[in-house]
Amino acid sequence: MSVIGLPELPSPSMTSYQRVLSDMTHIYSSASVCSRYRPFRCSLTPHAGLNKLMSASRNSEELSHLWGAWRDRTKTIRHSYRAFVTLANRAAQGLNFRHKGDLNYVEYGAGDVRKQLQGAWEQLQPLYHQLHAYVRRKLREEYGAHLVTERGPLPAHLLGDIWGQAWPLAYILPRPDLPPLDVTPEMVRQGITPRGIFEIADDFFVSLGLERAPPSFWQTSLLQEPKDRAVVCSASTWDFCDGEDFRVKQCTKVTQDDFVSAHHEMTHLQYFRQYQHLPYLHRKGANPGFHEAIGLAVGLSVATPRHFRRMGLIRAGEEPGYVSQINTLMHLALRQLPFMPFARVMDLWKDAVFNGTTPEKDWNCAWWDLRVSLQGIKPPDVRTEKDFDPGAKYQIAADTSYTRYFVAFVLQFQIYKALCMAAGEYDPGARNKNLHDCDFYLSPAAGNVLRSVMKLGASKPWEEVVSVLTEGRETRLNATAMREYYKPLEEWLTRDNLRHGEFVGWRPDGEYCLYKKSPHYTRCSEG
Repeated sequence: MSVIGLPELPSPSMTSYQRVLSDMTHIYSSASVCSRYRPFRCSLTPHAGLNKLMSASRNSEELSHLWGAWRDRTKTIRHSYRAFVTLANRAAQGLNFRHKGDLNYVEYGAGDVRKQLQGAWEQLQPLYHQLHAYVRRKLREEYGAHLVTERGPLPAHLLGDIWGQAWPLAYILPRPDLPPLDVTPEMVRQGITPRGIFEIADDFFVSLGLERAPPSFWQTSLLQEPKDRAVVCSASTWDFCDGEDFRVKQCTKVTQDDFVSAHHEMTHLQYFRQYQHLPYLHRKGANPGFHEAIGLAVGLSVATPRHFRRMGLIRAGEEPGYVSQINTLMHLALRQLPFMPFARVMDLWKDAVFNGTTPEKDWNCAWWDLRVSLQGIKPPDVRTEKDFDPGAKYQIAADTSYTRYFVAFVLQFQIYKALCMAAGEYDPGARNKNLHDCDFYLSPAAGNVLRSVMKLGASKPWEEVVSVLTEGRETRLNATAMREYYKPLEEWLTRDNLRHGEFVGWRPDGEYCLYKKSPHYTRCSEG
Protein backbone atom coordinates (compact mmCIF):
# COMPACT_ATOMS: atom_id res chain seq x y z
CA MET A 1 0.00 0.00 0.00
CA SER A 2 2.93 2.33 0.63
CA VAL A 3 4.09 2.10 -3.00
CA ILE A 4 2.61 5.09 -4.78
CA GLY A 5 4.00 4.11 -8.17
CA LEU A 6 4.91 6.38 -11.02
CA PRO A 7 3.60 9.66 -9.56
CA GLU A 8 6.95 9.58 -7.70
CA LEU A 9 8.48 10.90 -10.94
CA PRO A 10 9.03 14.69 -11.08
CA SER A 11 6.56 16.47 -13.31
CA PRO A 12 8.68 16.80 -16.51
CA SER A 13 9.62 13.11 -16.38
CA MET A 14 6.02 12.11 -15.68
CA THR A 15 4.90 14.04 -18.74
CA SER A 16 7.57 12.30 -20.81
CA TYR A 17 6.53 8.92 -19.46
CA GLN A 18 2.87 9.50 -20.33
CA ARG A 19 3.83 10.70 -23.80
CA VAL A 20 5.99 7.62 -24.42
CA LEU A 21 3.20 5.27 -23.35
CA SER A 22 0.75 7.19 -25.51
CA ASP A 23 3.08 6.96 -28.50
CA MET A 24 3.52 3.18 -28.11
CA THR A 25 -0.18 2.44 -27.67
CA HIS A 26 -1.03 4.71 -30.60
CA ILE A 27 1.35 2.82 -32.87
CA TYR A 28 -0.20 -0.45 -31.78
CA SER A 29 -3.85 0.61 -31.92
CA SER A 30 -3.48 2.28 -35.33
CA ALA A 31 -1.68 -0.70 -36.92
CA SER A 32 -3.49 -2.88 -39.44
CA VAL A 33 -2.55 -5.16 -42.33
CA CYS A 34 -3.95 -6.30 -45.68
CA SER A 35 -4.47 -9.80 -47.00
CA ARG A 36 -1.79 -10.86 -49.47
CA TYR A 37 -4.10 -12.38 -52.07
CA ARG A 38 -7.06 -10.11 -51.46
CA PRO A 39 -5.42 -6.67 -51.16
CA PHE A 40 -8.83 -5.01 -50.92
CA ARG A 41 -9.28 -6.83 -47.61
CA CYS A 42 -7.46 -4.44 -45.31
CA SER A 43 -7.82 -2.97 -41.80
CA LEU A 44 -7.06 -6.39 -40.35
CA THR A 45 -6.09 -6.32 -36.67
CA PRO A 46 -5.77 -9.13 -34.11
CA HIS A 47 -9.30 -8.47 -32.85
CA ALA A 48 -10.81 -7.55 -36.20
CA GLY A 49 -10.29 -10.36 -38.66
CA LEU A 50 -6.55 -11.02 -38.45
CA ASN A 51 -6.61 -13.88 -35.95
CA LYS A 52 -9.70 -15.31 -37.61
CA LEU A 53 -7.84 -15.40 -40.92
CA MET A 54 -4.73 -16.84 -39.23
CA SER A 55 -6.78 -19.78 -37.89
CA ALA A 56 -8.77 -20.34 -41.10
CA SER A 57 -6.11 -20.10 -43.81
CA ARG A 58 -3.95 -23.08 -44.80
CA ASN A 59 -1.82 -21.10 -47.25
CA SER A 60 1.63 -20.88 -45.65
CA GLU A 61 2.68 -17.93 -47.82
CA GLU A 62 -0.41 -15.95 -46.83
CA LEU A 63 0.16 -16.80 -43.16
CA SER A 64 3.82 -15.77 -43.35
CA HIS A 65 2.79 -12.49 -44.99
CA LEU A 66 0.21 -11.69 -42.29
CA TRP A 67 2.61 -12.65 -39.49
CA GLY A 68 5.42 -10.46 -40.85
CA ALA A 69 3.21 -7.54 -41.88
CA TRP A 70 1.80 -7.15 -38.37
CA ARG A 71 5.31 -6.97 -36.96
CA ASP A 72 6.38 -4.50 -39.64
CA ARG A 73 3.52 -2.23 -38.57
CA THR A 74 4.39 -2.37 -34.87
CA LYS A 75 8.21 -2.52 -34.83
CA THR A 76 8.61 1.26 -34.54
CA ILE A 77 7.48 0.88 -30.93
CA ARG A 78 11.14 0.01 -30.30
CA HIS A 79 12.21 3.67 -30.55
CA SER A 80 9.82 4.71 -27.77
CA TYR A 81 10.56 1.64 -25.68
CA ARG A 82 14.10 2.85 -25.08
CA ALA A 83 12.83 6.00 -23.34
CA PHE A 84 10.14 4.01 -21.54
CA VAL A 85 12.68 1.66 -19.92
CA THR A 86 14.80 4.60 -18.70
CA LEU A 87 11.83 6.47 -17.20
CA ALA A 88 10.21 3.39 -15.68
CA ASN A 89 13.46 2.32 -14.00
CA ARG A 90 13.98 5.85 -12.68
CA ALA A 91 10.54 5.77 -11.05
CA ALA A 92 11.15 2.35 -9.52
CA GLN A 93 14.53 3.40 -8.13
CA GLY A 94 12.90 6.46 -6.58
CA LEU A 95 10.79 4.00 -4.58
CA ASN A 96 13.88 1.99 -3.52
CA PHE A 97 13.40 -0.82 -6.02
CA ARG A 98 16.35 -1.95 -8.08
CA HIS A 99 14.42 -1.59 -11.35
CA LYS A 100 10.91 -1.60 -12.82
CA GLY A 101 10.93 -5.40 -12.99
CA ASP A 102 10.91 -5.60 -9.19
CA LEU A 103 8.14 -3.00 -8.99
CA ASN A 104 6.00 -5.15 -11.30
CA TYR A 105 5.76 -7.84 -8.61
CA VAL A 106 5.03 -5.62 -5.61
CA GLU A 107 1.32 -6.53 -5.58
CA TYR A 108 2.27 -10.14 -4.90
CA GLY A 109 3.91 -9.25 -1.59
CA ALA A 110 7.39 -9.85 -0.33
CA GLY A 111 7.49 -13.56 -1.14
CA ASP A 112 9.38 -15.49 -3.78
CA VAL A 113 6.80 -15.04 -6.53
CA ARG A 114 9.38 -15.35 -9.32
CA LYS A 115 10.40 -18.79 -8.01
CA GLN A 116 6.74 -19.77 -7.71
CA LEU A 117 6.06 -18.77 -11.31
CA GLN A 118 9.05 -20.74 -12.56
CA GLY A 119 8.15 -23.71 -10.38
CA ALA A 120 4.58 -23.80 -11.70
CA TRP A 121 5.86 -23.71 -15.28
CA GLU A 122 8.27 -26.57 -14.61
CA GLN A 123 5.36 -28.62 -13.27
CA LEU A 124 3.51 -28.09 -16.55
CA GLN A 125 6.41 -28.76 -18.90
CA PRO A 126 5.89 -32.53 -19.34
CA LEU A 127 2.28 -31.99 -20.42
CA TYR A 128 3.21 -29.10 -22.70
CA HIS A 129 5.99 -31.09 -24.35
CA GLN A 130 3.60 -33.91 -25.19
CA LEU A 131 1.12 -31.44 -26.70
CA HIS A 132 3.92 -29.72 -28.64
CA ALA A 133 5.08 -33.04 -30.15
CA TYR A 134 1.55 -33.97 -31.18
CA VAL A 135 0.89 -30.57 -32.78
CA ARG A 136 4.21 -30.66 -34.64
CA ARG A 137 3.23 -33.98 -36.26
CA LYS A 138 -0.18 -32.66 -37.29
CA LEU A 139 1.39 -29.51 -38.76
CA ARG A 140 3.99 -31.60 -40.59
CA GLU A 141 1.22 -33.72 -42.11
CA GLU A 142 -0.53 -30.54 -43.27
CA TYR A 143 2.45 -28.51 -44.54
CA GLY A 144 5.26 -30.99 -45.11
CA ALA A 145 8.67 -31.60 -43.52
CA HIS A 146 10.25 -28.70 -45.44
CA LEU A 147 8.29 -26.28 -43.24
CA VAL A 148 7.84 -28.37 -40.09
CA THR A 149 10.88 -30.46 -39.29
CA GLU A 150 10.71 -33.68 -37.29
CA ARG A 151 12.53 -32.35 -34.22
CA GLY A 152 12.46 -28.60 -34.61
CA PRO A 153 10.40 -25.82 -33.05
CA LEU A 154 6.96 -25.02 -34.43
CA PRO A 155 6.75 -22.30 -37.12
CA ALA A 156 5.00 -19.39 -35.42
CA HIS A 157 2.90 -18.40 -38.44
CA LEU A 158 1.16 -21.79 -38.73
CA LEU A 159 -0.39 -21.86 -35.26
CA GLY A 160 -3.67 -20.02 -35.86
CA ASP A 161 -2.89 -16.98 -33.70
CA ILE A 162 -0.82 -13.91 -34.60
CA TRP A 163 1.19 -14.27 -31.37
CA GLY A 164 1.23 -18.06 -31.01
CA GLN A 165 -0.12 -17.81 -27.46
CA ALA A 166 -3.02 -20.10 -28.43
CA TRP A 167 -3.30 -22.71 -31.17
CA PRO A 168 -6.99 -22.67 -32.16
CA LEU A 169 -6.74 -25.10 -35.07
CA ALA A 170 -9.78 -27.36 -35.37
CA TYR A 171 -8.12 -29.69 -37.90
CA ILE A 172 -5.52 -30.88 -35.39
CA LEU A 173 -8.10 -32.24 -32.95
CA PRO A 174 -7.97 -36.04 -32.56
CA ARG A 175 -11.41 -36.16 -34.19
CA PRO A 176 -12.00 -33.00 -36.25
CA ASP A 177 -15.34 -34.48 -37.33
CA LEU A 178 -16.50 -34.62 -33.72
CA PRO A 179 -17.08 -31.02 -32.58
CA PRO A 180 -16.87 -30.16 -28.87
CA LEU A 181 -20.10 -30.24 -26.90
CA ASP A 182 -22.26 -27.20 -27.67
CA VAL A 183 -25.65 -26.71 -25.99
CA THR A 184 -26.37 -23.50 -27.90
CA PRO A 185 -29.07 -25.07 -30.13
CA GLU A 186 -30.86 -26.47 -27.08
CA MET A 187 -30.71 -23.11 -25.29
CA VAL A 188 -32.28 -21.46 -28.36
CA ARG A 189 -34.91 -24.20 -28.65
CA GLN A 190 -35.92 -23.68 -25.01
CA GLY A 191 -36.29 -19.94 -25.56
CA ILE A 192 -33.67 -18.93 -22.98
CA THR A 193 -33.06 -15.17 -23.04
CA PRO A 194 -29.96 -13.13 -22.14
CA ARG A 195 -31.59 -12.17 -18.84
CA GLY A 196 -32.57 -15.80 -18.33
CA ILE A 197 -28.91 -16.81 -18.65
CA PHE A 198 -28.00 -14.44 -15.80
CA GLU A 199 -30.93 -15.69 -13.71
CA ILE A 200 -29.57 -19.22 -14.14
CA ALA A 201 -26.13 -17.96 -13.09
CA ASP A 202 -27.67 -16.26 -10.04
CA ASP A 203 -29.37 -19.55 -9.12
CA PHE A 204 -25.99 -21.28 -9.32
CA PHE A 205 -24.62 -19.18 -6.46
CA VAL A 206 -27.83 -19.53 -4.43
CA SER A 207 -27.36 -23.30 -4.72
CA LEU A 208 -24.00 -22.84 -2.98
CA GLY A 209 -25.61 -20.96 -0.10
CA LEU A 210 -24.51 -17.52 -1.32
CA GLU A 211 -26.74 -14.47 -1.71
CA ARG A 212 -28.86 -13.53 -4.69
CA ALA A 213 -27.95 -10.46 -6.71
CA PRO A 214 -29.69 -7.38 -5.25
CA PRO A 215 -32.84 -6.10 -7.03
CA SER A 216 -30.92 -3.02 -8.22
CA PHE A 217 -28.60 -5.30 -10.21
CA TRP A 218 -31.41 -6.25 -12.58
CA GLN A 219 -32.44 -2.62 -13.01
CA THR A 220 -29.03 -1.08 -13.72
CA SER A 221 -27.02 -3.83 -15.48
CA LEU A 222 -26.63 -4.02 -19.26
CA LEU A 223 -27.19 -7.69 -20.14
CA GLN A 224 -27.62 -7.47 -23.91
CA GLU A 225 -26.52 -5.09 -26.62
CA PRO A 226 -28.81 -2.05 -26.78
CA LYS A 227 -30.44 -1.24 -30.10
CA ASP A 228 -30.35 2.53 -29.68
CA ARG A 229 -26.63 3.11 -29.23
CA ALA A 230 -23.19 1.58 -29.68
CA VAL A 231 -21.39 0.20 -26.63
CA VAL A 232 -18.09 -1.57 -25.95
CA CYS A 233 -19.22 -5.18 -25.65
CA SER A 234 -16.29 -6.61 -23.68
CA ALA A 235 -17.86 -8.28 -20.64
CA SER A 236 -17.12 -6.61 -17.30
CA THR A 237 -18.47 -6.40 -13.74
CA TRP A 238 -18.65 -3.18 -11.75
CA ASP A 239 -18.52 -2.39 -8.03
CA PHE A 240 -19.65 1.17 -7.32
CA CYS A 241 -18.17 0.90 -3.81
CA ASP A 242 -21.30 1.87 -1.84
CA GLY A 243 -22.13 -1.69 -0.73
CA GLU A 244 -25.31 -1.74 -2.80
CA ASP A 245 -24.66 -0.92 -6.45
CA PHE A 246 -23.18 -3.80 -8.43
CA ARG A 247 -23.61 -4.17 -12.17
CA VAL A 248 -22.62 -6.33 -15.14
CA LYS A 249 -22.10 -5.12 -18.69
CA GLN A 250 -22.24 -7.95 -21.24
CA CYS A 251 -23.72 -7.99 -24.74
CA THR A 252 -25.07 -11.47 -24.12
CA LYS A 253 -25.92 -13.81 -26.97
CA VAL A 254 -27.80 -17.05 -26.37
CA THR A 255 -24.76 -19.29 -26.73
CA GLN A 256 -22.85 -21.77 -24.61
CA ASP A 257 -19.86 -19.41 -24.45
CA ASP A 258 -21.98 -16.57 -23.09
CA PHE A 259 -23.68 -18.97 -20.67
CA VAL A 260 -20.25 -19.68 -19.15
CA SER A 261 -19.24 -16.01 -19.38
CA ALA A 262 -22.35 -14.94 -17.43
CA HIS A 263 -21.40 -17.25 -14.56
CA HIS A 264 -17.87 -15.82 -14.70
CA GLU A 265 -19.12 -12.24 -14.42
CA MET A 266 -21.54 -13.13 -11.62
CA THR A 267 -18.57 -14.64 -9.74
CA HIS A 268 -16.94 -11.20 -9.73
CA LEU A 269 -20.17 -9.75 -8.35
CA GLN A 270 -20.20 -12.33 -5.54
CA TYR A 271 -16.57 -11.50 -4.74
CA PHE A 272 -17.44 -7.77 -4.54
CA ARG A 273 -20.32 -8.48 -2.16
CA GLN A 274 -18.36 -10.83 0.09
CA TYR A 275 -15.55 -8.34 0.77
CA GLN A 276 -17.66 -5.16 0.82
CA HIS A 277 -17.33 -4.94 4.64
CA LEU A 278 -13.54 -4.45 4.40
CA PRO A 279 -11.66 -1.12 4.31
CA TYR A 280 -11.54 0.24 0.77
CA LEU A 281 -7.89 -0.72 0.09
CA HIS A 282 -8.67 -4.36 0.92
CA ARG A 283 -11.64 -4.55 -1.46
CA LYS A 284 -9.92 -6.44 -4.26
CA GLY A 285 -8.65 -9.91 -5.02
CA ALA A 286 -6.02 -11.53 -2.81
CA ASN A 287 -3.53 -10.92 -5.64
CA PRO A 288 -3.96 -9.45 -9.14
CA GLY A 289 -4.90 -12.86 -10.59
CA PHE A 290 -7.33 -14.04 -7.90
CA HIS A 291 -10.53 -12.40 -9.15
CA GLU A 292 -10.08 -13.88 -12.61
CA ALA A 293 -9.03 -17.27 -11.22
CA ILE A 294 -12.23 -17.73 -9.21
CA GLY A 295 -14.34 -16.75 -12.21
CA LEU A 296 -12.45 -19.24 -14.38
CA ALA A 297 -12.89 -21.98 -11.76
CA VAL A 298 -16.66 -21.46 -11.73
CA GLY A 299 -16.56 -21.57 -15.53
CA LEU A 300 -14.90 -24.99 -15.43
CA SER A 301 -17.75 -26.31 -13.30
CA VAL A 302 -20.64 -24.95 -15.37
CA ALA A 303 -19.10 -26.05 -18.70
CA THR A 304 -19.15 -29.74 -17.73
CA PRO A 305 -21.60 -32.18 -19.36
CA ARG A 306 -22.77 -33.05 -15.85
CA HIS A 307 -23.84 -29.45 -15.23
CA PHE A 308 -25.52 -29.11 -18.61
CA ARG A 309 -27.52 -32.25 -17.85
CA ARG A 310 -28.55 -30.82 -14.47
CA MET A 311 -29.71 -27.69 -16.29
CA GLY A 312 -31.78 -29.75 -18.70
CA LEU A 313 -29.62 -28.77 -21.66
CA ILE A 314 -28.63 -32.35 -22.50
CA ARG A 315 -30.53 -35.52 -21.68
CA ALA A 316 -29.34 -38.39 -19.51
CA GLY A 317 -27.34 -40.81 -21.63
CA GLU A 318 -26.28 -38.09 -24.09
CA GLU A 319 -23.10 -37.23 -22.21
CA PRO A 320 -20.00 -37.36 -24.42
CA GLY A 321 -18.04 -40.61 -24.51
CA TYR A 322 -14.31 -41.04 -24.01
CA VAL A 323 -13.26 -39.95 -27.50
CA SER A 324 -15.46 -36.86 -27.31
CA GLN A 325 -14.04 -36.01 -23.87
CA ILE A 326 -10.48 -36.21 -25.22
CA ASN A 327 -11.54 -33.98 -28.11
CA THR A 328 -13.03 -31.44 -25.71
CA LEU A 329 -9.95 -31.48 -23.45
CA MET A 330 -7.73 -31.00 -26.52
CA HIS A 331 -9.90 -28.10 -27.67
CA LEU A 332 -9.37 -26.38 -24.30
CA ALA A 333 -5.69 -27.35 -24.02
CA LEU A 334 -4.86 -25.79 -27.39
CA ARG A 335 -6.10 -22.48 -26.01
CA GLN A 336 -4.66 -22.71 -22.50
CA LEU A 337 -1.38 -24.62 -22.48
CA PRO A 338 0.57 -22.65 -25.14
CA PHE A 339 -0.32 -19.51 -23.21
CA MET A 340 1.71 -20.64 -20.18
CA PRO A 341 5.21 -20.58 -21.72
CA PHE A 342 4.25 -17.48 -23.72
CA ALA A 343 3.44 -15.69 -20.46
CA ARG A 344 6.80 -16.82 -19.05
CA VAL A 345 8.55 -15.40 -22.13
CA MET A 346 6.81 -12.05 -21.56
CA ASP A 347 7.82 -11.96 -17.88
CA LEU A 348 11.41 -13.09 -18.36
CA TRP A 349 12.05 -10.82 -21.33
CA LYS A 350 10.75 -7.74 -19.50
CA ASP A 351 12.74 -8.61 -16.37
CA ALA A 352 15.97 -8.95 -18.36
CA VAL A 353 15.36 -5.67 -20.19
CA PHE A 354 14.62 -3.74 -17.00
CA ASN A 355 17.55 -5.17 -15.02
CA GLY A 356 19.98 -4.65 -17.88
CA THR A 357 20.84 -8.33 -18.41
CA THR A 358 19.59 -7.95 -21.97
CA PRO A 359 21.09 -4.78 -23.52
CA GLU A 360 19.13 -2.82 -26.07
CA LYS A 361 21.23 -4.12 -28.96
CA ASP A 362 19.99 -7.66 -28.18
CA TRP A 363 16.31 -7.01 -27.41
CA ASN A 364 14.79 -8.83 -30.36
CA CYS A 365 17.18 -11.77 -30.50
CA ALA A 366 16.84 -12.30 -26.75
CA TRP A 367 13.06 -12.46 -27.32
CA TRP A 368 13.51 -15.25 -29.84
CA ASP A 369 16.01 -17.10 -27.67
CA LEU A 370 13.27 -17.27 -25.02
CA ARG A 371 10.51 -18.21 -27.44
CA VAL A 372 12.58 -21.03 -28.89
CA SER A 373 13.87 -22.37 -25.58
CA LEU A 374 10.66 -22.07 -23.53
CA GLN A 375 7.84 -22.36 -26.05
CA GLY A 376 9.49 -24.30 -28.86
CA ILE A 377 8.38 -21.75 -31.48
CA LYS A 378 10.45 -20.23 -34.29
CA PRO A 379 9.81 -17.29 -36.67
CA PRO A 380 8.96 -17.95 -40.33
CA ASP A 381 12.05 -16.00 -41.40
CA VAL A 382 15.31 -14.89 -39.81
CA ARG A 383 14.77 -11.86 -37.60
CA THR A 384 17.22 -9.07 -36.85
CA GLU A 385 17.64 -6.21 -34.42
CA LYS A 386 15.90 -3.96 -36.93
CA ASP A 387 12.74 -5.77 -35.81
CA PHE A 388 10.99 -5.45 -32.48
CA ASP A 389 8.75 -8.49 -32.24
CA PRO A 390 7.82 -8.04 -28.56
CA GLY A 391 6.01 -4.87 -29.67
CA ALA A 392 3.55 -7.00 -31.64
CA LYS A 393 1.82 -7.67 -28.29
CA TYR A 394 -0.34 -4.95 -26.73
CA GLN A 395 0.84 -5.66 -23.17
CA ILE A 396 4.37 -4.64 -24.16
CA ALA A 397 3.22 -1.41 -25.80
CA ALA A 398 0.92 -0.50 -22.88
CA ASP A 399 3.16 -1.84 -20.09
CA THR A 400 0.42 -4.01 -18.61
CA SER A 401 1.15 -7.12 -16.60
CA TYR A 402 1.05 -10.62 -18.04
CA THR A 403 1.97 -12.18 -14.71
CA ARG A 404 -1.62 -11.90 -13.50
CA TYR A 405 -2.85 -14.06 -16.38
CA PHE A 406 -0.33 -16.80 -15.69
CA VAL A 407 -1.22 -16.68 -11.99
CA ALA A 408 -4.95 -16.76 -12.78
CA PHE A 409 -4.58 -19.78 -15.08
CA VAL A 410 -2.71 -21.78 -12.42
CA LEU A 411 -4.91 -20.70 -9.52
CA GLN A 412 -8.15 -21.50 -11.33
CA PHE A 413 -7.35 -25.20 -11.17
CA GLN A 414 -6.22 -25.03 -7.54
CA ILE A 415 -9.52 -23.31 -6.68
CA TYR A 416 -11.57 -25.69 -8.82
CA LYS A 417 -9.94 -28.75 -7.24
CA ALA A 418 -10.47 -27.41 -3.71
CA LEU A 419 -14.15 -26.68 -4.35
CA CYS A 420 -14.65 -30.07 -6.00
CA MET A 421 -13.07 -31.83 -3.02
CA ALA A 422 -15.22 -29.81 -0.60
CA ALA A 423 -18.32 -30.83 -2.59
CA GLY A 424 -17.31 -34.51 -2.54
CA GLU A 425 -17.15 -34.45 -6.33
CA TYR A 426 -13.47 -35.30 -6.57
CA ASP A 427 -11.06 -37.50 -4.66
CA PRO A 428 -7.44 -37.49 -5.92
CA GLY A 429 -7.10 -41.10 -4.81
CA ALA A 430 -10.21 -42.41 -6.56
CA ARG A 431 -9.80 -43.82 -10.04
CA ASN A 432 -13.46 -43.48 -11.01
CA LYS A 433 -13.60 -39.69 -10.72
CA ASN A 434 -11.80 -37.36 -13.10
CA LEU A 435 -11.27 -33.75 -12.09
CA HIS A 436 -12.52 -32.45 -15.43
CA ASP A 437 -15.93 -34.09 -14.79
CA CYS A 438 -16.59 -32.23 -11.52
CA ASP A 439 -19.54 -29.88 -11.03
CA PHE A 440 -19.89 -28.35 -7.55
CA TYR A 441 -23.37 -26.93 -8.23
CA LEU A 442 -25.81 -27.52 -5.32
CA SER A 443 -22.97 -27.85 -2.79
CA PRO A 444 -23.24 -25.57 0.29
CA ALA A 445 -19.92 -27.06 1.45
CA ALA A 446 -18.21 -25.71 -1.69
CA GLY A 447 -20.04 -22.42 -1.13
CA ASN A 448 -18.65 -22.18 2.41
CA VAL A 449 -15.11 -22.56 1.08
CA LEU A 450 -15.78 -19.97 -1.61
CA ARG A 451 -17.21 -17.55 0.95
CA SER A 452 -14.26 -18.01 3.33
CA VAL A 453 -11.87 -17.06 0.51
CA MET A 454 -13.88 -14.20 -0.96
CA LYS A 455 -14.60 -12.43 2.30
CA LEU A 456 -10.85 -12.00 2.94
CA GLY A 457 -10.40 -9.82 -0.14
CA ALA A 458 -6.84 -8.50 0.01
CA SER A 459 -6.75 -8.30 3.81
CA LYS A 460 -4.31 -11.24 4.08
CA PRO A 461 -1.22 -12.20 2.09
CA TRP A 462 -2.46 -14.23 -0.87
CA GLU A 463 -0.51 -17.31 0.19
CA GLU A 464 -2.58 -17.35 3.41
CA VAL A 465 -5.75 -17.16 1.31
CA VAL A 466 -4.56 -20.19 -0.69
CA SER A 467 -4.03 -21.97 2.64
CA VAL A 468 -7.62 -21.16 3.68
CA LEU A 469 -8.86 -22.41 0.30
CA THR A 470 -7.00 -25.73 0.54
CA GLU A 471 -7.39 -26.23 4.32
CA GLY A 472 -3.64 -25.87 4.77
CA ARG A 473 -2.62 -28.32 2.06
CA GLU A 474 -1.04 -25.62 -0.13
CA THR A 475 0.40 -22.16 0.45
CA ARG A 476 1.75 -21.21 -2.99
CA LEU A 477 1.18 -21.56 -6.72
CA ASN A 478 0.87 -25.22 -7.61
CA ALA A 479 0.20 -26.42 -11.16
CA THR A 480 -0.36 -30.07 -10.20
CA ALA A 481 -4.13 -29.45 -10.18
CA MET A 482 -3.87 -28.31 -13.80
CA ARG A 483 -2.00 -31.53 -14.63
CA GLU A 484 -4.71 -33.54 -12.84
CA TYR A 485 -7.42 -31.82 -14.88
CA TYR A 486 -5.67 -32.69 -18.13
CA LYS A 487 -4.51 -36.16 -16.99
CA PRO A 488 -6.70 -38.12 -19.44
CA LEU A 489 -5.43 -35.97 -22.30
CA GLU A 490 -1.79 -36.26 -21.20
CA GLU A 491 -2.08 -40.04 -21.08
CA TRP A 492 -3.68 -40.06 -24.53
CA LEU A 493 -0.99 -37.76 -25.96
CA THR A 494 1.80 -39.89 -24.49
CA ARG A 495 0.37 -43.04 -26.09
CA ASP A 496 -0.25 -41.30 -29.43
CA ASN A 497 3.27 -39.83 -29.61
CA LEU A 498 4.79 -43.21 -28.79
CA ARG A 499 2.63 -44.92 -31.42
CA HIS A 500 3.82 -42.51 -34.09
CA GLY A 501 7.44 -42.47 -32.87
CA GLU A 502 7.25 -38.71 -32.40
CA PHE A 503 10.21 -36.96 -30.81
CA VAL A 504 9.14 -35.19 -27.59
CA GLY A 505 10.91 -31.87 -27.13
CA TRP A 506 12.68 -29.84 -29.80
CA ARG A 507 16.12 -29.08 -31.17
CA PRO A 508 17.36 -26.00 -33.07
CA ASP A 509 16.99 -26.49 -36.82
CA GLY A 510 18.39 -23.22 -38.12
CA GLU A 511 19.20 -19.63 -37.27
CA TYR A 512 16.29 -17.55 -35.99
CA CYS A 513 17.72 -14.10 -35.22
CA LEU A 514 20.95 -12.31 -36.14
CA TYR A 515 22.63 -10.60 -33.23
CA LYS A 516 24.35 -7.33 -34.08
CA LYS A 517 27.65 -8.73 -32.83
CA SER A 518 28.86 -12.25 -32.29
CA PRO A 519 26.00 -14.58 -31.27
CA HIS A 520 25.72 -15.66 -27.64
CA TYR A 521 25.86 -19.21 -28.91
CA THR A 522 25.89 -20.98 -32.26
CA ARG A 523 22.79 -22.80 -33.40
CA CYS A 524 23.34 -25.90 -35.46
CA SER A 525 20.96 -27.57 -37.88
CA GLU A 526 19.75 -31.07 -37.06
CA GLY A 527 21.21 -33.74 -39.28
